[in-house]
Parts: sequence; C-alpha cells; structure tokens
Amino acid sequence: MSVVTETSLRCDLLVAGGGMAGVCCAIAAARLGSRVILVQDRPVLGGNASSEIRMHIVGATGLHAGLPLRLEPREGGLIEEIRLELAVRNPQRSPAVFDLVLYEFCRAEQNLTLLLNTTVVAARMDGDRIAEVTAERPSTEDRFRIAADMFADCTGDGRLGAEAGVPVMRGREGRGAFGEPLAPAAGDTKTLGSTILFQARKHDRPMPFVAPPWVRRFTPADFKLRPFGKSGADLGLEYGYWWIEWGGCLDSIKDGERIRDELLGITLGVWNHIKNESGLDVAHWALDWIGFVPGKRESRRFVGQHVLTENDLFSSRAFPDAIAFGGWPIDTHPPEGVDAPAEPPCTQHHLPWLYDVPLRSCVASNRRNLFFAGRNLSATHLAFASTRVMATCAAIGQGVGTAAALALRAGTEPAAIAGDPALLARIRQRLLRDDAYLLGCRNEDPDDLARRAEVTASSAQLGGEAVQVISGQTRSVHGSGETGPAPAGNQWENVLRELETGRARALHTCAPPDRAFPGLHRWLSDPAAGLPARLELRWPEPVAIAELQLVFDTGLHRFLTLSQADGYTARMEWGRPQPETVRDYRIEAEIAGAWRHVHTETDNYRRRRVHRLPEPLAGVAALRITVLATNGLDHARICEVRVYS
Repeated sequence: MSVVTETSLRCDLLVAGGGMAGVCCAIAAARLGSRVILVQDRPVLGGNASSEIRMHIVGATGLHAGLPLRLEPREGGLIEEIRLELAVRNPQRSPAVFDLVLYEFCRAEQNLTLLLNTTVVAARMDGDRIAEVTAERPSTEDRFRIAADMFADCTGDGRLGAEAGVPVMRGREGRGAFGEPLAPAAGDTKTLGSTILFQARKHDRPMPFVAPPWVRRFTPADFKLRPFGKSGADLGLEYGYWWIEWGGCLDSIKDGERIRDELLGITLGVWNHIKNESGLDVAHWALDWIGFVPGKRESRRFVGQHVLTENDLFSSRAFPDAIAFGGWPIDTHPPEGVDAPAEPPCTQHHLPWLYDVPLRSCVASNRRNLFFAGRNLSATHLAFASTRVMATCAAIGQGVGTAAALALRAGTEPAAIAGDPALLARIRQRLLRDDAYLLGCRNEDPDDLARRAEVTASSAQLGGEAVQVISGQTRSVHGSGETGPAPAGNQWENVLRELETGRARALHTCAPPDRAFPGLHRWLSDPAAGLPARLELRWPEPVAIAELQLVFDTGLHRFLTLSQADGYTARMEWGRPQPETVRDYRIEAEIAGAWRHVHTETDNYRRRRVHRLPEPLAGVAALRITVLATNGLDHARICEVRVYS
C-alpha cells in the first residue's frame, strides 16, 4: 500500500513554474479574479533570480540603461512593483529577502494557492485540450490531480507542455529555416550553456583557499576575453561570473547532474586561479557562497501560433496581439562555454528598437487551452537570445496571466483569443491600466472618467503641462533622436573597451518612431513654485467616483534590480525610494461647491497607487491631488491619473 496521499484540486488557471514569468502570470490572473494554483518545484520562488542561483534580473534597459525624460525602457507593471519593494525593503541586498518578498506577494493574493516543492509530472488530455495535470510533492508524500480550464507552462524547461505533446524546438536553427541572417548555415542541437555563480567577501586577515583535487585548472590565456576583478560592473571579486558557462553541447535537462558537477569544478577552478595564481591582491578575500543549482539559460522552446524570429526583433514588427515588449540585445553564447577560450563569452547584437512579444508566441499550436511564458515561449534560438532575460519573461508572464483572466471571463479558450479583436483590445487596455507598457498602445479605456476631465495645475514646466496625465502613455520612449540602424559587430567588445579605457559608447534601444509618441507624458510642477503643488481634474457635469488610480515617476531610465554585484548596484538608487517618486499627497473631491477630504498618503514609494473608496462618491464636480513632498526631487511628477465609477 502506497504512503502517498492523493488529492484532487480544481482551479481556473494552473500555472506550472514559479520563476519570474510564473509568479507574474499567477499574480496577474489572481488579481483579476481568477482562481489560480501556482506549482513550483523548488522551495523558493524566483527561478534564476532566487537565492539558489542569484542572477540579477535584466531586461530592456540593456547594457547602458536609458535617458532621463527621453528613454525609459525599464519594464513596468508587476516586475516594477516587485523591484521597488525590494529596493526599499532589502537595502542589505539579501538573496533570502528576495525569496521572502516574492513569497509575500503570492501569499497576499486570496485567489492564489501556492504549492512549493511540487512538480508537474504528467498531463491527461481530452482531445486537444488538457483536462488535468498530475503534480507530486515528495517531501510530504503527496500527489495532486489538478483540473483547470486553462494551463500556463512557465517551467523554463517546458515540462507541462512536453507532457501534453506540444511540439518543441531545440538548439540553433539553420539560416534557411526562418530566413535569419545571423543564423548558422546549418542548424544543430547546441544551446546556450548553464552557469554556477559564487559570492566572495573581503576579511580583515589573510584567508587561504585550498582547491579540491577535482577543480579545473586554468591559465591566464583562458581569461583573455573573460575579465574578472574589475570594478564598476558585474565583474568584480564579490560576485561572479556569468561567463562561467558550460554544457551547451549536452542536453541541459537529461545531462543536468553532469553539468552541475562540471560547473562546480569550473567555478572553483576559476576562484583557485584568482586566489592562488592571478597575482591580484586577493589574500584577504574568501568564498562566502557558491551555488549548487546551475542557472540554466536554454532547453526546450515550444512551437506556438507564431514563432518569433530575429527579423521580428530587428524590424520591431508591430503585432496586434502584443502583450509585452523586449529590448535586451540578441545575446548568444558559445555552446562550449569556457571550453572555447578563444571565442568571446557572448556575442551581443544591439537592437535599435524595442520590440513586441505577441500573445500568439505564448499559445500552443496544437492545444486549445495551454499558454506558455518565460524562456520556453515560441521563438527561434536567435529571438530567444533576447526574450530569455528575466524582466522580459516577467512582463510576458503578466501579459499571459492577464490574457488568461479576461479570456476566462469571456469564455474564450487561449487558442481562439487571437481571432477575437475585441477581447485582444480589452486585454491590452487592461495591461495598460495595470501599468504595463505596450509599444504604440495608449489608454483608450471608455470607463476612465479622467479622459473626459479638464486638467489644470498650480504650476507646470514646459512640456510637462497638467494635461499630460491623460496623454494615454506613462513614459517617454522616443530617445535622443540619434538612434539609427543597429551598429554591426559584437557589443561585448564595447564592454571590454569600456573596462580598459573607462569610456563607454552608450547604445540605446528606443521605441520605433512611428510608435514612440514623443513627449514627457507626465505633469511636472515648477520647482520655482515649490511644494505643495496641486493637480485638478474638473468635469463638465458631476460624476460618481469609486476608484482613483495614480501612476508616479520612478525613474524608469535607470537600472533597478537586486544584484550581488557592487559595481552594478552603484548605478542604481538602491536601498531607498526612487527620488522622482511622490512621497506624501492628499486627495480631495469637490461636492456641491465644497472640498471634501478623501485620502492622505504618506511615505509612498510605489509607482502605481489604486485608491478604492469604501463608498462611491456621487456628485463630484472636481478632484484635487496635492503633492506635499517627494522622495528627493524639488518638484512634483505624476505620469497618469485614472478615475472610475
């Protein structure tokens, strides 16, 4: 008789995988009313960003971030909410606190059930639909049969989709497969490799390191293109190194144990070289942590309703079903990793434009009710080389979760969403309302009463007039106006030159001109007028108000992500609220000729604030938002105001 307890569960949406894509997918759907079960095979959430692996989350900010009030490419929505929370609550940059914050985000959602240490191991089909999955939790001797209307595979390795029989792609496609100029002449099964990271700390006395006999041995020639011990970036001594990579010539799933063992030998061999052979002044440095879970870059990629390609990214092809955007370079690595010391550890092809990620690349080609989000989405190897980074995966996850929730309301299966323009429009407008950014998409919500108001302010700067809070866009993405065709060559060479000379050639990725909508897209009060500063919305006829939403400036042009690299963190406003953000404000409503206090907020550091009134206010002639203080700036900034009845 088995000791395993079997339990049947039911939900609207089953999300498999608790990395950044899965977490954002599950939270987005739960907040919109769907009953969600999130199944994660590890004890913590966050995937490659978790305390088990500790890779920092990067995305469309690319290698050189953006430009103040001209280019703000950092992802919004849920991933911005998480980053802002971490910046304030985790000044010590603890990886364990990162895990805890993600756990808290999930625990806060009443519609979300979290199953940690639980793995989806099978799928039962009903024709071309998934009827239920089997998930097992060995630590408690439990087996779950989970039925759902919709499923989302955010596992990275694509376990759920593979069990459900979705066709997959592996390795590098040949040039003829999709007409991609950067593709090799002939395809193969080689992938990007995996990495084990380490952390080190400087002590007040010499700290010897004795290498185990099984570590790799290196020579200075092995590091000609793989720098270490450099300040000002993520190549210092305290945290390293993404280029410690291996296993791309093997099966990253089936050969995972062998890859881990070899990577441990490689990583400790690199540290042995630094400590005992490099000649650097590192006598007082010692290892503080080394990962035992490799950060995996690539395994399965699904075939969806659309396969995203290199050409889609370089041309910034506009997709009517776009649910997210990206902008990281097309960043390929030699499959051999450190076994190819004469090859650069990466080849980074700069993208001139931000690009769309269509929902159809997140919907199975042969299953009616399966989404996917994260690094297993439907993309060629080259397109994946950009979409794979975690902030982009998080944005895609929020897009998929939002699509699932609204499709559930409409009674539409995932496979049919792309054929329903009205539903797609609602999905995209909802994403904007939740502070996601979509290229060329502006607020057209007919329920937003702010769009019908006259907006004035106590003061304003040129270009930052009060009416900008209803411009329909909440960021500037037009750039410097100097962006042209993508420069050829490997941008990693630019990074190496910067390390040698201290001078960087900043390459920026902007919105394409026909979808940029140039402008500041926010109200900026006049610093000379000081604070308080007031913004007022007035309607031709009184309205009823139940909800007010404010979007503040959080410096989306900057890097902002938890990182164990000191040099990278120095480029951020970490350990504090973002200085542009409004800290204290007061909301008042004019009813029957008199101003009535509605709400006062203090110590705000969030970008999106939603104020739902206990009871709707009727007969409101005007709303007034008074900014009392910011977190550093000498003037007020509000990107958007929305009002709902």
